[in-house]
Amino acid sequence: MISVSSKGDFHNVEKALRKTLGFRYRSVLEKYARKGVNALSSATPVDTGETASSWGYEFVEKPGQVSIQWTNSNINNGVNIALILQYGHATGTGGYVQGVDYINPALRPIFDEMADAAWKEVSGG
Repeated sequence: MISVSSKGDFHNVEKALRKTLGFRYRSVLEKYARKGVNALSSATPVDTGETASSWGYEFVEKPGQVSIQWTNSNINNGVNIALILQYGHATGTGGYVQGVDYINPALRPIFDEMADAAWKEVSGG
């Protein structure tokens, strides 16, 4: 029988990883953030092209974590156009326009690539 137990937290591991990686994580995240913008721009349904060209990103940092938030600045009458393309919307005449899931398929390969790169980094592969 094999048993593994742990007490405490991962503070020392996190400290060692931060020391090893330094601030390199920011440039790595930047790379994936830009890839995400390109993927979203390419996948966005195009009418005028304004929504496709309005993708950007920002980093949200909290103690011990950093996340990428992709943004789209094409707002019309307070409505984010990228979201109504994704989820659908009612029309002014009582109809409904079905959404098209273009965001998730565009970002899935980016997430997979990030996960593979992170695994290689921590496993030494």
